[in-house]
This record gives sequence, C-alpha cells and structure tokens, in this order.
Amino acid sequence: MPELPEVETVRRGLQPVLEGARILKAEARRPNLRFFFPENFSEQLNGRLITAIGRRAKYLILHIEDGPALLCHLGMSGSFRIEEQTAPGHFHSDHSQNEAHDHAVFEVMSRSQIPHRIIYNDPRRFGFMLFCQTIPDEHPMLKNLGVEPTGNALSADLLATLFHNRKAPLKAALLDQRLIAGLGNIYVCEALWRAGLSPLRAAGTIATSGRKPAQQRERLAQSIRAVIADAIAAGGSSLRDYKHTDGSLGYFQHSFAVYDREKKPCLAPGCHGIIERIVQSGRSTFYCRACQK
Repeated sequence: MPELPEVETVRRGLQPVLEGARILKAEARRPNLRFFFPENFSEQLNGRLITAIGRRAKYLILHIEDGPALLCHLGMSGSFRIEEQTAPGHFHSDHSQNEAHDHAVFEVMSRSQIPHRIIYNDPRRFGFMLFCQTIPDEHPMLKNLGVEPTGNALSADLLATLFHNRKAPLKAALLDQRLIAGLGNIYVCEALWRAGLSPLRAAGTIATSGRKPAQQRERLAQSIRAVIADAIAAGGSSLRDYKHTDGSLGYFQHSFAVYDREKKPCLAPGCHGIIERIVQSGRSTFYCRACQK
C-alpha cells in the first residue's frame, strides 16, 4: 500500500495541474471501488473550481469551490496519471497502463488554460473517493487520526505522552494511526533502525523518566521525521503497483537499510549483525537484533 511519502509525491505531482483548475467533466466508470462512488458524483463536480489539493496522512483532499471536498485514498494499487491535450480530442501520456482499470476520469482546464485529463487507475479497487460535506478533518475517515510525522509537532515530548504506559510493541504503537497518522510498515522499520530501537520492545519503555529513555525518544522522533523527509525527496518507494503521476518510479527503495533485506549484513557502522525478518500482527518486520535494542 502506498504510504505517506508516496501519497505526498502524488499530491505534488497533481498540484500544478489541479490547483486552480476547473472540472469540465467528472466521470465514474463503474459504480464502486472499495465503496460506492457518491450519489450525483459527476453533477456535484462538473463546472467546479479546484481551489487546493491537500493531504492528511494517506488521504488526498481536493478542495472544491462552493462544493464538497473530495476525499481520495489509493488503497493497495491506486494511482493517478496526467494526460495533456496535444491536439483537439487527443490527450498524450508518457506511459501506458491497462485502461480497463481506469475507474474515474476528470477532464479539467488548468489554470494555464491547457486541457488535461486526470485518470484514476486501480486494478485491485481497494481505493475510494468520498465527499466531505463538512470540514474534512471532521470526516469519519479523518477525525480520529493522530499527529502528522512530517513536522516539529512530532517531538520527543509528544512520544512520551503517546506511549505512556503502553505495553504494545513499539512497532505496533507507531503503526497506530490514532497516535501518528500516515506511518506504514516500510518507514517504521527504517525509522526504528535509524533510532537503534527494537520493534519488539514495549512502547512505554521509551516514555519513562530518565536520561536514557529521553535520548531514545529524541532519536526516534528525529529518525521518523528524517526518513519521511528522505523518502519524499526520493519520490517514495516504487514497490508493486505504485507509480508517480507521470509514470516514473520512486527510488527510496534503493536506500533501504533493513526493509526487505533479510539475511543481509546490517549497514550500521561497526555493527556485524544480520538483518532478520519476523512477523508482527501479520506484517513483516525487518530489523537488526545486534544494534536495535
């Protein structure tokens, strides 16, 4: 599933075309994805101006002038692609995808007065599009999400509050979207390795008083922010179905220190450990037993 860096990369790819664009025609080509498309989907979007495109955790939010915001989730295999009109009736894209999985199409006139088509493709159909009739943060999908891991709000002090007396494994706590929104399996594994912390230790052990726990949660907060920033700068990790809006691939996967590196040497300076794979709550965890304590 695309994680926060991938969704942020998609947002940045769509932003130059969609912000300030007018929707000429919105078309849902099937009745449902994970959920049914909203009633009057086309009617509520046709002719409307897209004022901004935002992101909350792993959700994209299209803010619509005088209309409901459109909440989008990529699911397991969803992606957007942009096609520019190069001649009347002809749109050009630099890459190809199976059009049988093109489930939503938006014809827009960009702020620069160039027609584009924005196409949502989703082979597995686990993504969805829903309207937010109120403030997006009050939507049921968003209202219980935790802090974003991309800014200074994610601090050592906040981690102490979030993890106080929590007995759940540290990795499970980091994946709890009610605590920190947008973190997924890949980047949690990478952040824990950078921080030198075991995914198996109880989350509450870094929330107690004392110098060592304070240092541990400071390292973890810095590592989370850094790994997310590095992944966004690299365009995300192109695993399985994920692609950018122009069809290109992210390359952060070439910088993985632990994820998908089972039985390979640990890359930490001076460490002679070997990366292991274990299963936690049905998900693969990759870590180095030697240097992650």
